Amino acid sequence: MPADSDRTPPGFDAVVARLRAAGCVFAEDEARLILDEASDSTQLEDFIARRVAGEPLEYILGWAEFCGLRVSVAPGVFVPRQRTTLLVREALRVAPRAPVVLDLCCGAGAIGAAILAARTDAAVYAADIDEAATECARRTLGTDHIYTGDLYEPLPDSLRGRVDVIVANAPYVPTDEIRLMPPEAREHEALAALDGGGDGLALHRRVAAGALEWLSTCGYVLIETSRRQASATAGILVAAGFSTAIVRDDDVDGTVAVGRHR
Repeated sequence: MPADSDRTPPGFDAVVARLRAAGCVFAEDEARLILDEASDSTQLEDFIARRVAGEPLEYILGWAEFCGLRVSVAPGVFVPRQRTTLLVREALRVAPRAPVVLDLCCGAGAIGAAILAARTDAAVYAADIDEAATECARRTLGTDHIYTGDLYEPLPDSLRGRVDVIVANAPYVPTDEIRLMPPEAREHEALAALDGGGDGLALHRRVAAGALEWLSTCGYVLIETSRRQASATAGILVAAGFSTAIVRDDDVDGTVAVGRHR
């Protein structure tokens, strides 16, 4: 996470030393953020102790940086990854004028917020099964079009056939591989935000299977996936009735399967 300023606040070196000793790779950047956000010495000590104990910095600060925005996050809520910026870029590329965008498995609402920041003419709707996540999304997006429930289930009927772009960063880590994830993810983020089932693609199948009912006749569905799983995710979209493409950005380690309504 980039520092907000090049200035060196009081106590900076001591905080850096404590964070570096705890194994924080970006100790300098994190120290600046912690010092900037702490309101007094008591809160500063609390922030440092929590970070040294391994709690994600984003939970301590209460926000994560994504596409230049501050996205509200809370303990247990999936923290936006930089690789997901590719999903945002591809959604903006295919979106028509005044698009209706649906952010499924929205988490903290980072994707929808980034799209809305770039396209003020967009109408963004979002849904997630985790109520803590949708509460964060409401704070980030500042809209009432946020729904709590399983994929398409909580959406209003008025959206059927009207959505131009569905974006989904659904969980895609195979169940047996969650134990291999970094501790900050596997020990702090909700399991439902990580677990994609036996092959990691269970949610991809469900997103694809339900998409045509909600999309406009020229609509798109875009699903974040991994390099290893990309062909399988694209195959799921083909089976659901979409023409597909796979987009890769090595700079952010991002992979997106793009499905177009046929």
